[in-house]
Amino acid sequence: MVIFRKAHDEDVKALSRKLLLLLKDKNSQIYIDNVVKFGIPDIYVEKAFAEETLQNAIEKGRATFYLAFENNDIIGFAQIIQQDANTAELDRIVVFPPYERKGIGTQLLRFALFDMEQKGVSHVFVNTGKEEMHARRFYEKNGFKLVKEATIDAPWGKKLNIVTYQLRLGSI
Repeated sequence: MVIFRKAHDEDVKALSRKLLLLLKDKNSQIYIDNVVKFGIPDIYVEKAFAEETLQNAIEKGRATFYLAFENNDIIGFAQIIQQDANTAELDRIVVFPPYERKGIGTQLLRFALFDMEQKGVSHVFVNTGKEEMHARRFYEKNGFKLVKEATIDAPWGKKLNIVTYQLRLGSI
């Protein structure tokens, strides 16, 4: 049985450890899909998922982590960053292998969106790679509408073609 909950301090520590461990395997699908594909340097990845970085995001009051568990093991997570009283960004949503494509991502997304709606957020946006067809279908299936295409300069010095989707809460 899959359980969903907002992360607390110990959860964030466990999430950081799990992510850094999974991303050490340079041949893993999760590493290829989330690091290689975007040309992200390893040092950037290590800093982004370090416990201190995740805790700082929470302490600033902007980020909320939502976790999916099975048998007390984290099998996926979503991170939402509240931009203002009405708007939030779904920064990332990841379901770990072998739990992918079993509906867990959709359940996790709905759990996180319900919480955002309870906080008064009315719009959630998400950016994804223009070529990321699996991610794009996922967002479209879950009610997000394409609002913009752009090329951006990533913090690690690479240009990325992205698309932005938006969801008006209460519409799914």
